[in-house]
Amino acid sequence: MVTVLKPVSNLFLAWGMRELPQTPLFEPLLYVRAMIDPLVVAGIVMQVVWLLLRMSLLSVADLSFVLPVTASGYVISTLLGRLVLHEQVSLSRWSGAILISLGSALVASSPRLAGETKG
Repeated sequence: MVTVLKPVSNLFLAWGMRELPQTPLFEPLLYVRAMIDPLVVAGIVMQVVWLLLRMSLLSVADLSFVLPVTASGYVISTLLGRLVLHEQVSLSRWSGAILISLGSALVASSPRLAGETKG
């Protein structure tokens, strides 16, 4: 759930922010407007839930395991950007996301070393 919730929340944030003019930096009131957009609100709520779930996961698993495993969400984010937001994703972006996921799988499948202890 931690791996999937982050990309989905980012999707909602990006989707909601696309409805705003492209210069919110110069108009702080646009950020207030964004905070009441239903898609942005959903993205923020999902980000909060994701953070709480990740904190919970970190209380029972090693950081060196949790971070690489959750990094596999980069492929999900890339896929959502392409399929839902219709973004053009270059071969180098796909390659990078896939390499991150392969590295994550390698770390996730590695056994805990002898002598390692849970803090």
